[in-house]
Amino acid sequence: MFLALMCGAVAGAGLYLVTRVFARPRTGVGTMLARIDSGSRSMSTHTITAHELAEGGQQDRVQTMFAKLADRFEVLAADRGWQLGRQRQDLALMSRTVGFHLASKAVTAVGLFLLAPVVWSILTLGGAHVPPVVPAFVGLIFALVGFLLPDVVLRSEAGERRRDFRRSVGVFLDLVAMNLAGGRGLPEALLAAASVGDHWSMVRIRSALANARLYGTTPWVALGDLGKALGVEELEELSGALLLAADDGAKIRSSLSARAATLRRRELTQAEGEEGEKSQSMLVAQMLISTAFMIFLGFPAVSQLLKA
Repeated sequence: MFLALMCGAVAGAGLYLVTRVFARPRTGVGTMLARIDSGSRSMSTHTITAHELAEGGQQDRVQTMFAKLADRFEVLAADRGWQLGRQRQDLALMSRTVGFHLASKAVTAVGLFLLAPVVWSILTLGGAHVPPVVPAFVGLIFALVGFLLPDVVLRSEAGERRRDFRRSVGVFLDLVAMNLAGGRGLPEALLAAASVGDHWSMVRIRSALANARLYGTTPWVALGDLGKALGVEELEELSGALLLAADDGAKIRSSLSARAATLRRRELTQAEGEEGEKSQSMLVAQMLISTAFMIFLGFPAVSQLLKA
């Protein structure tokens, strides 16, 4: 009886949460301000191309429902004022919204939770006698794993992309120094360096510099805000160096070249460390294989000696 009451309570709470997510929220001044603030911090502007417009008409019903669920979670996060801390920087780096991430967590948790009853039903139909308590607890564990799994995947993907961005910052600094050596001013040199390639990191830097002109802010402030939003400390340090150069007239060209060289040495040291870790793991794997092979060869002889 207690187990049935607990299962009914969990199911009722789940239905209540689903209803609250899909229900239309109340509109108010605080809600509207939260949505605007969330949009400025989370949503990324994107121009729809003709190809994407054609693909958008071919989206199936599942994708449409997931998009609506993501929008609901976006509004819910804005209304509740959820900051998400480091995850918001990772989402901004991956060009994903908070609603998309929360919807992924919810869908993954529900899908893994329903996996346990399905497996239990298959085993029961096959003749296996498994108590109903087992799939209930296993389903809860699976739901917890499914709820945390998108966070782990996001952290891994964002870490890899952040390292790629740091490498691009070193190239960007060299290009800025070259443009300064060619006689261009600092704002023109920054925009020209960001316009060289179409790599996603250069596009983000170029967009930040272009928006700085529209908003009436300086390019170094825009770079600092971009570094703070993406969690890239190198951009924040670059913003401070450029601000110092603009205020005090420091020798920025040599400073940028030295900073780029420092970034390259740091990346090289990190790459060497990663390669060393991979070499050590390969060495351990080879030792384990050799040990297992020696045991395989010596086991018959040892077993015969023990029998004798």
